[in-house]
Amino acid sequence: MNQRHKLGQSRRWVVKIGSALITDEGNGLDREALACWGAQMAELVRQGVELVLVSSGAVAEGMQRLGWVRRPHALQELQAAAAVGQMGVIQAWESCLQVHDIHTAQILLTHDDLTDRKRYLNARSSLRTLLRLKVLPVVNENDTVVTDEIRFGDNDTLAALVANLVEAELLVILTDQQGMYDRDPRINSDARLLQEVAADDPRLEKMAGGSGTLGRGGMRTKVRAARLAGRSGAATIIASGREKNVLQRIAAGESLGSLLLPGSAPLAARKQWLAGQLQLCGKLHLDAGAVRVLREAGRSLLSVGVTNVEGGFRRGDLVSCVDPAGQEVARGLVNYSAGETRAIMGQPSDRIESLLGYMGEPELIHRDNLVLV
Repeated sequence: MNQRHKLGQSRRWVVKIGSALITDEGNGLDREALACWGAQMAELVRQGVELVLVSSGAVAEGMQRLGWVRRPHALQELQAAAAVGQMGVIQAWESCLQVHDIHTAQILLTHDDLTDRKRYLNARSSLRTLLRLKVLPVVNENDTVVTDEIRFGDNDTLAALVANLVEAELLVILTDQQGMYDRDPRINSDARLLQEVAADDPRLEKMAGGSGTLGRGGMRTKVRAARLAGRSGAATIIASGREKNVLQRIAAGESLGSLLLPGSAPLAARKQWLAGQLQLCGKLHLDAGAVRVLREAGRSLLSVGVTNVEGGFRRGDLVSCVDPAGQEVARGLVNYSAGETRAIMGQPSDRIESLLGYMGEPELIHRDNLVLV
């Protein structure tokens, strides 16, 4: 099975659609196009694909509603346009997907949500719960509260970070171009479409062009997004959103657009990213049974296997897991604070709620957030 067919059969996608497509080059929401993409996404969901949609268009739609011809530069005006336009964007997506009996959920994220470890885990848990419930999350940056210093910068970057967040296998970026070219096709008639390339190929930066007038991104941001998505092993396809049935054809393995491949398999890449990005904040001492489960069965760490707790860590911090001899066996993002962990250590998961007064997660460290050392 070739890469295209393998990726087409993957079970979790993040789909990003840019402003130029969604707003028909700034002429208000293109509801006919949204309906087409909505039908395609609904069909994928029926086929068992878990989908997260990252939708641009809030500022552009707000500009159209407010009668503004040019994108403003003042932060407060951009925030106002986003606030007005986000209403239209989310209403449009909800209407398009409701006719296919697909529930939607609005998720607005900021940079802080994905850099603060506690909020990262909260966002991850919310998105995974929505996917389990067959709800299609519609994600956008929370433009009304962010500042230039802490913004993602473009929805391509946001989509890549969401792909990391939900451990997506595929990031699909729909744009107004056929894909990634070796030169700017708008000024080079002999530009060649790149069919398949490594996301970390250093030549890609030089090949990428600038940005358009409606969005903040361009092909350069898409290249960077592919590299970010590759941190957790997700492949990226950059394709034209104007291609008929583009999502179904990608799912069928058709060679549409440009495929940017990660350097590592999903699990290996995520574990490397997890192990390399964060500093240790505490230590969990495990009994022999818990060590065996982690090493041999590859399962999550439960509170029942913990015998002692060191440190003052918070939910979402990276902690070390050691065996009865004090040797480190694993590291992971913990779902409970140090005080909470002390209260539930040695206890089965079904007692967490009675001991803490609430149930966050049944696992102390989920296997997706744990790496053996």
